[in-house]
Amino acid sequence: MVDIFNNFYRGKRVLLTGHTGFKGSWLSIWLYELGAEVIGIGLDPYSEKDNFVLSGIGKKIKADIKADIRDGKKMKEIFTEYQPDVVFHLAAQPLVRLSYEIPVETYETNVMGTINVLESIRETASVKVGIMITTDKCYENKEQIWGYREDEPMGGYDPYSSSKGAAEIAISSWRRSFFNPNVYEKHGKSIASVRAGNVIGGGDWSLDRIIPDCIRALETGRTIDIRSPRAIRPWQHVLEPLRGYMLLARKMWEEPTVYCESWNFGPQAESIADVWSVAEKLIKNYGYGTLRDVSDPDGLHEAKLLMLDISKARFKLGWEPWLNLDQCISLVADWYMQYQKMDVYDLCINQIEKYIK
Repeated sequence: MVDIFNNFYRGKRVLLTGHTGFKGSWLSIWLYELGAEVIGIGLDPYSEKDNFVLSGIGKKIKADIKADIRDGKKMKEIFTEYQPDVVFHLAAQPLVRLSYEIPVETYETNVMGTINVLESIRETASVKVGIMITTDKCYENKEQIWGYREDEPMGGYDPYSSSKGAAEIAISSWRRSFFNPNVYEKHGKSIASVRAGNVIGGGDWSLDRIIPDCIRALETGRTIDIRSPRAIRPWQHVLEPLRGYMLLARKMWEEPTVYCESWNFGPQAESIADVWSVAEKLIKNYGYGTLRDVSDPDGLHEAKLLMLDISKARFKLGWEPWLNLDQCISLVADWYMQYQKMDVYDLCINQIEKYIK
């Protein structure tokens, strides 16, 4: 595989929380292919069809540890045992609608879980870089027509969004209190938070997400029910933000006091589209399927408009999206049309290589 990170990850001990999840599985595969020693901490996969399960990446990496980030003592034990160099914290309760059902667990996982990881980093001398993944929904969303910048207020209407806003406040507090770049020589650690848009890609089977909902309907010959057809989101393929996270970690390693900030990784403006349009593009790639508007005016509140400003990543990191929305949907559809026919690990590698080229 072409290494676009200047051989940075070869031989590095990289710890991922949430490695069994959708984004975590893709990041594990990419890091493993680049020669990193990957230590994964996560819960059991959501389903037997998850990318983590079908790819078999758990059998390849250095450690596949089933543990809950809410267990602070366990986190510190794992960090002490494996002495990672770089940490990517992806573990979360990631679903808006589920957060209405389990608000306390959502906060325990997304806020206290994040703090447990920060504390483990603080007490582990080997860790030099920590990338804390949150979400674009961490912003106090006024449904404005321009993208949110990294210095805008945190917030959130629903328990999921507000828990991620709270996690961002905690990350900022820990950075200033314990990992302050002004006294870097005392702690030797660089911490950043990253916020991505609506990430889609192969191997995601979560409930209440547009792509998995579409695929389940297409595979069973059912009409695709669209809950929020006019909700506008910044859609991006999973490999886009992962490339941003990996690039940022390398930059932080090289210049730890320059890049330890918050960063947005979103799509170009032309890839910001409503849910109905995305479903239509997926159907076009499949060659069949029908849509039905089942929106409920009395349903649970979900944001109708959300966009990110990625100027900072573009100008300070040299990162910008490589795919437009049509290319993104094409790559997504290809995974779901191929996963039953070929080795899924090879399918993921092929998609990463295609993306890089």
